[in-house]
Amino acid sequence: MAKGRGQNVQRLRGQVALITGANQGIGLALARALAREGCKLVLAARNARTLEKAGREVARLGAEVTWQICDVRDPASVKALAAHVRKVHRRLHILINNAGVAHEALPVEKLPLDQWRAVIDTNLTGTYLVCHDMLPLMPRGSTIVNMLSVAATRAFPNSAGYCASKHGALGLTNTLREELRPREIRVIAASPGATATDIWNAFWPGAPREKMMSPATVAAVVVAALVQPADSTVEEFMMRPSVGTL
Repeated sequence: MAKGRGQNVQRLRGQVALITGANQGIGLALARALAREGCKLVLAARNARTLEKAGREVARLGAEVTWQICDVRDPASVKALAAHVRKVHRRLHILINNAGVAHEALPVEKLPLDQWRAVIDTNLTGTYLVCHDMLPLMPRGSTIVNMLSVAATRAFPNSAGYCASKHGALGLTNTLREELRPREIRVIAASPGATATDIWNAFWPGAPREKMMSPATVAAVVVAALVQPADSTVEEFMMRPSVGTL
């Protein structure tokens, strides 16, 4: 764990942001982008080595950053993360539920139960657990961003667990939005299309990543949503690659 302090005065300066799955891909890109915006960051992921590497990189950008190992599938691990946020910052202004996994490209009849459970427990139950334990720390005017996927509204063959988890996470997101309106906490569903991250190794190792969006592009769009006025109607947005088709 380490801390650094930046000099830049940016649009989100001083706000505390938690990102799960922050050690690589979109999560790391979000950490870099929010560091440049002046956020105080808490990064979380399961892999201690890559999480520490990410934390030190973000600290070099001038951000105040801490990191905490967390498995979002484990209630005790999530509670420990919440305790860390409370101890270091006392409150949380931005929560980004980004941790996510996929399974092998298999039809339902061949999809092992353990792979199904791993995806549902991470992408859906993990989002619930993190929201459940972080909401008591979030004041009025805070924002939750749930990183979903175009798979939250579409169906893809051989991706039953992944699609089910994202459809469920969209339902959770929409319900949270209605519940939290009286508290003036915005809830945003971000649904990127194909993005060049390691998640493709699970179900399509040979995917044409040159036709995909970069994690930095996704992060820039999320930041653009975060800096909208408090009364913004930004609730859900989808991002699609603009080069070629997949």
